[in-house]
Amino acid sequence: MNILKDRVVLVTGGSRGIGAGIVKTMADQGAKVAFTYRSSSVKADELIASLDVEEGRVKSYQSDASDAEQSEALVKQVLSDFGTIHVLVNNAGITRDTLMLRMNESQWDDVIRNNLTSVFHMTKQVLRPMMKNRQGSIINLSSVVGMMGNAGQANYAASKAGILGFTKSIAKELGSRNVRCNAIAPGFIETEMTDDLKNKEDYLQNIPMKRFGSVEEIAAVVLFLASDLSSYVNGQVISVCGGMNT
Repeated sequence: MNILKDRVVLVTGGSRGIGAGIVKTMADQGAKVAFTYRSSSVKADELIASLDVEEGRVKSYQSDASDAEQSEALVKQVLSDFGTIHVLVNNAGITRDTLMLRMNESQWDDVIRNNLTSVFHMTKQVLRPMMKNRQGSIINLSSVVGMMGNAGQANYAASKAGILGFTKSIAKELGSRNVRCNAIAPGFIETEMTDDLKNKEDYLQNIPMKRFGSVEEIAAVVLFLASDLSSYVNGQVISVCGGMNT
């Protein structure tokens, strides 16, 4: 299938984990994909090499979405390389987990800047080409933690909850231009991050499906929101959590 044939998709934080799964699914479905990484290009190069696509159809860019100037330069370069942007997936994010009593201002600021301010920067930069095309889909990766809260993650929960309010506001601002904005709230997903979790069995007790989700299951929902299959879906939050947030 080529659900996204010739669509141009920009994914932040696309070199590993959920981001890499999204890049792979988008490319497999016919999209031209631009994705970012923060530091080492090794993972990005490995991802591109693993894809069965023609040269130049998937490109990586070193860029920090939390920085306004880098975000602007990135979007200009992607527009130069691909001509337009049909879909933005705001996936980049970090954690700095600790109890509130121990949390310092730097740990708070780092998470808010990387998880929430980055969404502002990237969304702002893609609006003009999307409005010009009168077509666009902005997909923001939030978290069930942003809906439920979690001890030791006040900074992360605040950043992910902020994404939800941002998503609904942008949906109302741009719906008349046929630019949609939706959010995905993953639960526990099998990635390098969850590999380090202690007491996994305790977490599984709170998940009705009794398992963690896969990267591919998140990417499938991104595919739905990126495609015309969701052409009347706007301002929504889709939880992909095995029923944990029910």
